[in-house]
Amino acid sequence: ISIMEKQVLESSEERTFQYQDSLPSLPVPPLDESLSKYLDAVKPFLNQEEYQRTENIVKKFGNGIGKELHQKLLERAKTRRNWLEDWWLNVAYLDLRMSTQIHCNMAGAGPYIEHCWPPKEGTQIERASVNVWHTLKYWDLLRIEKVAIERSGDAVLDMNQFRMLFCTCKIPGVTRDSLSSYFKTETEGECPSHLVVLCRGRVFTFDAIYEGSMVTPAEIFRLQLTYIQKRCHSEPDGPGLAALTSNERTKWAEAREYLIGLDPKNLTLLEKIESSVFAVCLDDSSPNATPEDYSEVTTLGLTGDPTVRWGDKSYNSIFFSNGTCSAFCDHSPFDAMALITMLSFAEKKIIENDGKWKGSDKVRDMPWPEELVFTVDQKIINEIEHAKELYYKKVSDLQLVHYAFTSFGKVLIRKKKLHPDTFVQLALQLAYYKCHGRPGCCYETAMTRRFYHGRTETVRSCTVEAVEWCKSMLDPSDSNYRRLQLMHKAFAKHNKMRKECEHGKGFDRHLLGLLLIAQEQGLPVPELYEDSAFTTSGGGGNFVLSTSLTGYTRFTGCTSPMVPHGYGFFYAIRDDRIIATCSAWKSCPETNPGVLCRTVFQCFQDMLQLTLVAQL
Repeated sequence: ISIMEKQVLESSEERTFQYQDSLPSLPVPPLDESLSKYLDAVKPFLNQEEYQRTENIVKKFGNGIGKELHQKLLERAKTRRNWLEDWWLNVAYLDLRMSTQIHCNMAGAGPYIEHCWPPKEGTQIERASVNVWHTLKYWDLLRIEKVAIERSGDAVLDMNQFRMLFCTCKIPGVTRDSLSSYFKTETEGECPSHLVVLCRGRVFTFDAIYEGSMVTPAEIFRLQLTYIQKRCHSEPDGPGLAALTSNERTKWAEAREYLIGLDPKNLTLLEKIESSVFAVCLDDSSPNATPEDYSEVTTLGLTGDPTVRWGDKSYNSIFFSNGTCSAFCDHSPFDAMALITMLSFAEKKIIENDGKWKGSDKVRDMPWPEELVFTVDQKIINEIEHAKELYYKKVSDLQLVHYAFTSFGKVLIRKKKLHPDTFVQLALQLAYYKCHGRPGCCYETAMTRRFYHGRTETVRSCTVEAVEWCKSMLDPSDSNYRRLQLMHKAFAKHNKMRKECEHGKGFDRHLLGLLLIAQEQGLPVPELYEDSAFTTSGGGGNFVLSTSLTGYTRFTGCTSPMVPHGYGFFYAIRDDRIIATCSAWKSCPETNPGVLCRTVFQCFQDMLQLTLVAQL
C-alpha cells in the first residue's frame, strides 16, 4: 500500500474519544413541558383534592418564580456544554456525608461460573491473574483509543465515563469529596501503570509494565499474587486500613488528614492507592453461586470484608477463595454501563481462551511486589475497629437476592413485539402492587449519553397508565381483552417516556436544576418542592423502587435501596432468561426482596399468558 493509502486507512479507524468535542450540549427542556410531565407523574399518588392543590402550586410556580429560575438556568446553559454535570456530581455523590460505600457503591458478580470457572477452591489467584491481565489489555486499548465508540442507532454516545474506569479515586473531604483521575491516553502523556492488591488487611503494589511491556498472566500469578498470598497467609494480618473508606465521609476525611499528619510518607502511600490502575482484592470467603442463584456472591460483592476493598476506588476486582468474583465500584465517576462494557470485553476474551492463559509460561526476572506499610498509632487502630463495627452493623441489615428467571427472555418478548425493558418495568409495577396493595413510585435510569458528558435522567415508571393496568389485572371481573388493551397503553407510555428522557426531554434533572439555581441565589425553597406530592411521588431521592436495566449481557449489578422502606431492583435481559437482583433492608418489616422478586417472575408469566389468551 502507498504511504498515502496507509494514512487514509489509519485515519478511517475511529479513535475512542475523537467525537467528544462535537457532541451536542445538554439541552434545557421548555418549562411548561417539564411541569405538565411532572403533574402527570404525581397523579397516581394523589386523590382528587390533593391533585387540585398540587396543580395550583405548579401553575403558580410556572407563572412566577419558576419562570425566573428557568431563565437563569438557560443563562447557565449558554456558557456550559453540560449545565448539569458539576451539580449532579456534587448533589448526587460528593456532597453526601453518609457511608457512600454502603449506600452508593455498586457491585456485580462475575458470570464465569456459567462457563469456564465453576466455583473451585485453590483457583483464586490463578483466575485473578487471567482476569487482571485481560482488564489491563482493555486499559491499554483505552490508552491508545482503540476501544470502540458506542452508539445508539446512528447517534454517537459520550465516551468520557470510560476514562474514569481506571486510575481514578474519590478523595474524602470534610464537607465535600473530590474526584482524582490520573488516567491519560498515550497522546496526553504518562499514566500510572501500577496495581494495588489488598489481602488480609495489607496492601501491596506492583507495576503492570516491566521494561516497556505488559506483565503476562504467568508473571502476575507466579511472581506477584503467589508472593503476596504466601506472605499474607504465613504472617500476621495487617491493620486493615481500607476499612476507613467505609466510614461516614467526614469521619474518613478527618482520619485521612490525621494519618497524613502522623507521617508524610502516609500521603505518598495513599496516593499510590488512589492513582493505581485498579485494585485487586483477595477475599477469604467462599460464597455459593449457581447460574440460577447468585445471591451469596452478590451479597459479599456489595457488603463483604471492608479491609480488603478500597471503597473509593472506581474499580475493585474482588476474587474469592473459591475462584468466584465480583466487581465493586464507587458510583460517582461513572454509571454501570461503562463498567459492563469493559467487563463484557474481558469476559469475551476469557471465554475465547477457555479461562486459561495459553501464552508463554516463561517469567522475566522482575522485582517482587512492594508492601505499602503505613505508619499507624493506637488512635488509627481504634478508628479502624470502630469503622468495621459500624460497617458490619449496617450491612447485616441488607438483604439481597439475585435470581435467574429461566422460562424465557428477550427472544420471546421481542417476538410478541414488546420492548423487553418495558416488559420488566411493568412486571415490577404489577408485582409491587400485588405485594403492597398500592402503586410504588419508581426511578428507572435512562442514559443521556448522546449529549456531551451526559449521564442519566429519571424515567418515572409508575404512570397513570401502568396503575390502570395493574388494577385491571387484579380485578377478577375485568376481561383479558381490556387488560391487554391497558397493557399496550402502559407499554406505549413507558416507551415514549424513555425516548424523551434519552433525548434530554425528561423533567427530574430540570426540576433539580431550578431548585439549585434558587439555592445558589439564596432564595427560599419554592413551594413546589415543599409540597408533600413532590416527596410522595419520589422527588428529592424518595423513590421506593430504585431500578435499572444493566443491559443485554451476562453482567448485572446492584446497589442498596434509596430509602429505608424501598427496594433496589436491577436486571439483565438475555436471549433466554432474565436475571434480577433485588435488595431491601431487613429492619423494614414491609419489604421482602425474595417475595418481590418471585412475584415479578410470576408476573412475567402472567403477562406472556395475557398475550396468548387475548389472541384466542
